[in-house]
Amino acid sequence: MEKQELKSLKKRYLIWLYKATKEELDKIERKFTQVEIDNFLLKEINRLDTEGKVAKFIADLETYIRTKEKEGNEQKFSGKELKPQYIFLELKLKAVEKAIAKELGEDALKEIKLLYEMEMIERIIKSREH
Repeated sequence: MEKQELKSLKKRYLIWLYKATKEELDKIERKFTQVEIDNFLLKEINRLDTEGKVAKFIADLETYIRTKEKEGNEQKFSGKELKPQYIFLELKLKAVEKAIAKELGEDALKEIKLLYEMEMIERIIKSREH
C-alpha cells in the first residue's frame, strides 16, 4: 500500500474515532446545557404567564426538566464524583485529539472539530418531525 493510501486510512479512522468519542461525550454533556436553557425558558414562561393560563404546561415542563437533569446526573456522576466511564471518555477524546494533531497536524484537528460541529448542526436543521 502506498504511503498516501496509508495516510488516508489513518485520517479516516481518526475522523471516525473523534466523531464516535465526541458524540458519546456530547450525549451526556448536552443534558446539562439543555437543562440550563430549559430553566431559563421556564423562568421566562412563568414570568410571561401573568394569568396562570398555562400552569399545566409549566408543570409538565418542570417535570421534563427535572427528569432530564436526573438522567444527566446519573450518567455523569456517582454521588459527587465523576463516574469512571465519564472520565475515560474525556481522556479518550483528549488522546484522540492529540493523535490527530500528531498524525495530521493542528490545522487538521481544527478542521475536524469544525466539520463535526457543522455535521451536528446540519443534523438538527435536517431533522423532520415524524
